[in-house]
Amino acid sequence: MVVKGLIRIVYFDDGTNRSRNKRYRRNTINPLLSLVIGVVLGAFLFAVALPKLIELDLLPYQFYVVSEQGNIVGQMVHNTQEDSPYKLDLISPVSVDIATQVTSIVERVTPAVVGVENLQTQSFNFWEQESYDGGTGSGVIYKKEADRAYIVTNHHVIEGADQIEIILEDDTRLIAELKGSDLYTDLAVLKVDGTNIDVVIELGNSELTKVGEPVIAIGNPLGLGLSGSVTQGIISGTQRSIPQDFSGDGLADWQADVIQTDAAINPGNSGGALINMQGQLIGINSMKINQEAVEGIGFAIPINEALPVIQELEQTGQVTRAYLGIEAYSLIDVPKTEWKRSLQLPDHVMGGIYIQSVEPFTPADYAGLQPYDVIVELDGEPVHTIVDLRKFLYQKKQPGDTMVVDFYRRGQADQVIVELTKQ
Repeated sequence: MVVKGLIRIVYFDDGTNRSRNKRYRRNTINPLLSLVIGVVLGAFLFAVALPKLIELDLLPYQFYVVSEQGNIVGQMVHNTQEDSPYKLDLISPVSVDIATQVTSIVERVTPAVVGVENLQTQSFNFWEQESYDGGTGSGVIYKKEADRAYIVTNHHVIEGADQIEIILEDDTRLIAELKGSDLYTDLAVLKVDGTNIDVVIELGNSELTKVGEPVIAIGNPLGLGLSGSVTQGIISGTQRSIPQDFSGDGLADWQADVIQTDAAINPGNSGGALINMQGQLIGINSMKINQEAVEGIGFAIPINEALPVIQELEQTGQVTRAYLGIEAYSLIDVPKTEWKRSLQLPDHVMGGIYIQSVEPFTPADYAGLQPYDVIVELDGEPVHTIVDLRKFLYQKKQPGDTMVVDFYRRGQADQVIVELTKQ
């Protein structure tokens, strides 16, 4: 549009240039007056017209009554028809409960998860001794009997302790008595004065856990300063076997059967509780993979595996296991060239355990086993590694049981029956 004097020239879409002989005047309305009129009109619409439109069901909106804190305390829903689901009503104030299943579980279970402090004494000379903190971990109150309470934790949490202290949720400290501990299962049982202990955790069934099931880990990561920390995740695996090297020789001495979870488990969480969504204890948090490229891989000892060990430690102070009496190594740790040359094994033998030495006056000695014999079967079950041998002895045999041992000696197959004794 081009303005020439008081004549307005309008360009149409057809390209013509026709003029309209209409004169106009400049807008002479006061801007301030326009603002006042707009404010008054807006106030009228909001105060009078809007409620009337809502009352007449002419607005297709939902209206919420919100408090100064931002909480919804009421709701108005518009409807255009009587039988429509969008009927206009003023709903009574809404009560919002922010508590969830997780918060309820944590509130109920946390008092049963305690701190465990490992105190050790170092001697400098005959007269001087100094106690120092050998580390902290977590524990779970699983039983109360009369005025005594029992706590399960990890063996590595209390290992080497001269004194063990338990720290309750209210920071009360109690001297703990070590009932017993076990290296292979990494479990330990403590006893404390239970006079002021009211909460005992409920035991679940770890055999019912499923991959993807949500779980909660409770413990004291990085020390007592973060006691009662809660993390949440899922079950990532239910039957994981993790090799463990106790001797530090780089060879696996045992395989722990554990539950894998992505709930954060950090140093200090050891011995803490892995809880299902019913608030039941299904695992004792034990370890994690601590590598720069790895995240969210933690492990817990299944409660079904732990319970028999816990009960035996509580009653006898140790785990009684069947004993064979040999020093042996996995055949896979021997160069393959020696399988034929030194051990004279047939080609079809693909694994086993070779005996390095036999202790005198032991079941193996009485049965006639000798150094460099290669054990391939126990009671008809193949064994390939030293871990297989230990798991068979520790989990399937008891002192006094007999065991059929199939082995090779200088290339010849042989068999003996061993009567096992106590380790």
